[in-house]
Formats: sequence, C-alpha cells, structure tokens
Amino acid sequence: MAEKGLEGALERGLFASRWLMAPMYIGLAVALAMLTVVFLRELAYYAPQALTMSAEKAILAILTLIDLTLAANLLVIVLFSGYENFVSKLDIGAHPDRPEWMGRVDFSGLKMKLIASIVAISGIHLLKRFMEIGQADAESAFNERELFWLAAIHLVFVVSGVLMATMDWLSAKAKK
Repeated sequence: MAEKGLEGALERGLFASRWLMAPMYIGLAVALAMLTVVFLRELAYYAPQALTMSAEKAILAILTLIDLTLAANLLVIVLFSGYENFVSKLDIGAHPDRPEWMGRVDFSGLKMKLIASIVAISGIHLLKRFMEIGQADAESAFNERELFWLAAIHLVFVVSGVLMATMDWLSAKAKK
C-alpha cells in the first residue's frame, strides 16, 4: 500500500516537472521581442533608401525582412505548440484572434512546421547569397566553396523534411 503512495507521489512530481519548461517559453517570448527589434532596425535602415536603391538591393532588403518574419513565425509556432503540447493548454477561450491551428498541432505537426520553416529560412538565405554574387557592396563575400556548403546544407534540410514526412506518413499508414 505504501508502495502505491510512493509511486503516486513520484508520478505527480514527474507530471508537475513539466512546468520547468515554462521559463523556456518565456525566454522564447523575449527572443520574439528581440527579433522584432532587429526587424524594426532593418526596416528603419532600408526604408529611407527606398527611392535610391537598385532593384537587386531592394529584393535583398525584402528577403532579409521575410527571413526575419519567417524566423518570428517559427518562434510563435514553437512557443504556442510547444507550450500546449508539453506544459499546459492555453486558456484563452474562443478569442477571435486565436490561430486556427492552435490546440490541434501535435508533436508530429509541430515537427513538420518546424522543418518547413527551417527549409524556407535556409532557402531565402541561400537565395540572398546567390543574388549577392559579383556585387561589390554585398553583405559578405562568399566563395564557391562556401556557396557549395550553403547549398549542401539547404539540401540536407530539404531531404530531412521529406524523410520526416515519409516517416509520419508510414507511421499513420501502419496505425490504420
């Protein structure tokens, strides 16, 4: 009988330990605020140049802002889904701004959203670097070897995403 009490206390303690993740999600909210500051700084830097910048520089500026936005989207997905999957359900009721996917993204869905975001961010970064080839005022000069590795790493992300999707599909098929 005492064994059941000890086991129950241990299990309640283990279940309560999920709250140790809460500070990490607060940290991600702070990181989202930091990313917002960086986005606004980039916007403030590029906006005054809009009338004088070349089309290529405008595209690179826009890609930078898209890159930051996708990273922020990734943070929001991890923040909401992770908190709801691993800590506690968000009790915000039927708020009109509640994202449609909230509360329905399981670990598998979260994993797929993460890899899709990472592939998109990597693709945009790679596109920016390719567009900078031959430009004297490029953010940073990349040689052929570095560009090869950027492309190879992007390809690894893409293949990883395809493999994860295939594993999820096979797992769902096996359950049926």
